[in-house]
Amino acid sequence: MRPVLTIVIPCYNEEKVLPITSRMFLDELTSLTNEGKISDDSKILFVDDGSSDKTWEIITSLANADRRFSGIRQSRNRGHQNAVFAGLMEVKDTSDVTVTIDCDGQDDVHAISKMVDEYMKGSEIVYGVRSSRDADTFFKRFTAETFYKLLASMGVEVVFNHADYRLVSSKVLQEFAGFREVNLFLRGMFPLVGFKSSTVCYQRKERIAGESHYPIGKMLSLAFDGITSLSVKPLRMITVAGLLTALISFVGAVWSIVSHAAGNAVDGWTGMTCIICFIGGVQLIGVGVVGEYIGKIYMEVKRRPRYIISERTYDNSRDA
Repeated sequence: MRPVLTIVIPCYNEEKVLPITSRMFLDELTSLTNEGKISDDSKILFVDDGSSDKTWEIITSLANADRRFSGIRQSRNRGHQNAVFAGLMEVKDTSDVTVTIDCDGQDDVHAISKMVDEYMKGSEIVYGVRSSRDADTFFKRFTAETFYKLLASMGVEVVFNHADYRLVSSKVLQEFAGFREVNLFLRGMFPLVGFKSSTVCYQRKERIAGESHYPIGKMLSLAFDGITSLSVKPLRMITVAGLLTALISFVGAVWSIVSHAAGNAVDGWTGMTCIICFIGGVQLIGVGVVGEYIGKIYMEVKRRPRYIISERTYDNSRDA
């Protein structure tokens, strides 16, 4: 029996690129259907993350023109991770397999065929992994690879060079729905679900049109969210730093007492100022990291909705 596939595509202010890439996605869906790999009921779901341009109007027009297109719109911009999650939860009960891919055309859409092949071989999760970063600038390549290595060193289970291009089965999504975190970092959460997984390598391209919505600031924020949402190692590092600082301070105190007893004490404020600034800096960093964790706990206990759908191109009413 051929599986029902849904391609979930988050969109935010993509009016320039959407008319181009929507045809690419539809062509791939048609090709997979004609090859007998997926069901005729397979479809494409766009998730408008509260765009302020004509993205929703384009999605509505596409849905009216072809039944295989559909769309949902968030009530406001809630971020890429929440948009992807909203799309996944929207189709978890109607699709056998779901592929998430960005709208900008950088991810090779033809890799979906290989992902479906891996699913048919028994994989419940198939991660799209970049084969190389030759097209990136040195700075982009260095920061991205450092990001994955940092996550791994912090104990976050991630697939190297994998972002949010992946295939997941309905079995995985049913279990994933039980993860109730408000702070979402999907690429670190799916490995926690378990089940058999595999990877498909592909060559990432340049953005087809429009501008990237992930500047360095958002990338750093995502990295910090990934670490603090899935690892407690920063808190342990604070403990270690505190112990080392206390040890250094103790040694300094002993040295000061011995120097004073020997009559070698030197009057001055430079050394004292350096020690105070060092200890104060360590304390402020520690308080900042602890505050970040407390802030996440604060958001989690509120249990606010992770997404709110304001419009659909079809009749449905599920929010979470």
